[in-house]
Amino acid sequence: MTPEDFTRAFAYAFGDHDAAGLAELLADDGSTQTLTGIWAEGREDARLAFEAEATGIFSRARLVTGKGTVLPLASDVALLRQRFVVTGAIHEDGTEMPRFGAMLVAVLRSDGLNWRAAQLSFTLIA
Repeated sequence: MTPEDFTRAFAYAFGDHDAAGLAELLADDGSTQTLTGIWAEGREDARLAFEAEATGIFSRARLVTGKGTVLPLASDVALLRQRFVVTGAIHEDGTEMPRFGAMLVAVLRSDGLNWRAAQLSFTLIA
């Protein structure tokens, strides 16, 4: 996987509600802040955080990809910034929320074969 492939992999895993797939995008020692504000360190904690969201608020959600950039910082480090529109998120009462913007920011490291996030933040934007 290249840094450019990361965005697609994230969007597909999110849309498939694949918590394990989202966690696999992290480095072994990676950390993440999820869209609902859950902080997780390591893949297993991240998987649990993504799973909580995938079975709750985002159980029917999809991502629409917007503008994104990859800024190389070194031969094995890059900064990814990707805008998304989130559709299909649900309120606690089961009604659908209006679509909203979100920003994925990740510091990616190469492990020789793939690029994984050393730190990943997925946050709400106006």
